[in-house]
Amino acid sequence: MSQALYRIWRPASWEEVVGQDHIIQTLKNAVTADKVSQAYLFAGPRGTGKTTTARLLAKAVNCLDPDLSKRPCNACENCIAVNEGRFLDLIEIDAASNTSVDDIRELRDNINFSPSQGRFKVYIIDEVHMLSTSAFNALLKTLEEPPSHVIFVLATTEIHKIPATVLSRCQRHEFRRIPVQTIIEKLKLLCAQEHIEIEDEALSLVARQATGSLRDAISLIDQLSSIGKMITLETAQNILGTATSQAVLDLGQAIQDHDSARGLELIHTALDAGTDPRQFARQVVDYLRTLLVIKLNGSKDLELLPEVRSLMEAHAQNFSTEQLIATINQFNAAATDLKANWHPGLGLELAFAASLTAPAEQPKTFIAEPISHPVTSTSRHPAKTGTDATETNIGTPKVSSPVDSSKIVSAPQPAQVTSALVDFNLDNLQERWDQIKREVRQMDQVAGALLNSSRIVSANDGLLTLGFSSDLLREKMMSEKMLRSVRKVLSKYFLQVITINSIVISKSETESGAADVIPNGLVDMTLRELGGRVRKTTTINSNEKKDDANG
Repeated sequence: MSQALYRIWRPASWEEVVGQDHIIQTLKNAVTADKVSQAYLFAGPRGTGKTTTARLLAKAVNCLDPDLSKRPCNACENCIAVNEGRFLDLIEIDAASNTSVDDIRELRDNINFSPSQGRFKVYIIDEVHMLSTSAFNALLKTLEEPPSHVIFVLATTEIHKIPATVLSRCQRHEFRRIPVQTIIEKLKLLCAQEHIEIEDEALSLVARQATGSLRDAISLIDQLSSIGKMITLETAQNILGTATSQAVLDLGQAIQDHDSARGLELIHTALDAGTDPRQFARQVVDYLRTLLVIKLNGSKDLELLPEVRSLMEAHAQNFSTEQLIATINQFNAAATDLKANWHPGLGLELAFAASLTAPAEQPKTFIAEPISHPVTSTSRHPAKTGTDATETNIGTPKVSSPVDSSKIVSAPQPAQVTSALVDFNLDNLQERWDQIKREVRQMDQVAGALLNSSRIVSANDGLLTLGFSSDLLREKMMSEKMLRSVRKVLSKYFLQVITINSIVISKSETESGAADVIPNGLVDMTLRELGGRVRKTTTINSNEKKDDANG
């Protein structure tokens, strides 16, 4: 039976290890100076060379070459024995299947025996973070004062799970993800020597799919080589279950355009073609992450072709930083959800739906506070006359008399809206209510959801009263953060300073004569059919609660 390519291509000397020069040089110097530590901790992502480096260290300390700088020589008896897997003094332990304290006690008893073939007995404990707490405790004393003929190398992908008491007893080395270009160069050499024909685009796809793991990249090449012909980009995409780059770009465009139908069509087409949903989500995250880096002026650090760079820069201009962050988080959740929803595409669909409500970039000409009319005082009641105080942070100057709309547009106002500002009344509010809710949702998803759960009770004299079905919703709406978002949008449409009240609609009593109740609205229906009453009125300018209202 043939060996897997990653085992055939496992580095046999220090020079063959790629992407970890900072660690290799340190260990080579330690071997040359004969100052090897008795306990090492190798931490880092999978497939970056932790176990391979541990084997090289074991081979180097037991090499018989008299020149320390040439160890391991791969020519002496001990080196050959390690390469062939028959060196008795190299003991590899899988901590994932030997987690108990009894396993560590057995190891502790055996280390007192002298080496059989070499100078040192080297214990490589892989995935050491899997050990139980009691097993770690049993290992502590041995790590601190091991016999002179023993070297421990602990390897882990989750260093945060290692107790501090263990960390302090080891010389720690952090392995890094291997750069994409380094992986591509290594794969080209491998394919040339193994006579594997593969297109450069397919090679680049494999390198990116490996996410910094050279072992994963070699395993993917091993998988693709089984087709027995030229490996094209399309072939690689079909076998690896990845979506085409164009599908990812088109999905990004659908998010920018808020085109829900197009986005869902792209997702379903990719899944129907056999694309793995989590892999598709990872590709979307990679695309959005590139846009975010460009948005933050870090594009010089990206490895992109000139034409791809210009395209990405154009796409990045259509997203705000906040929108990119929110959308990346949504698709990253879909990519890392190992529980796998009962419907394979549900995670992608939820992420896409959430991305459509992510905060969009606000117009750059919009300023919340007017420059020429600063607001300096607050009022508990809505403004009615020129002498009344105005509400703080409303976003528009208080208007006490009818104003010519054309003058407001031509004057140095802070906001540029698509239509002239109008008087605040019920008809004007209802006409613009859907658009107002959409803009609030783009600015703050929670505030938008609260508005969708509310009903307009009244709208006149600069006072907007919203009705909610519970105290919880009413209290959430009356938080300053929610109110600020609503006020900011309202100020773009209406002349008046607007005060917002919230009420809770109850079914306990019949309330007659309620003023300004919208016909066929929630309050009207409650009063007429269910016998309801309106209670607990609160304004934005006071924490006090009014007594139950009688209409």
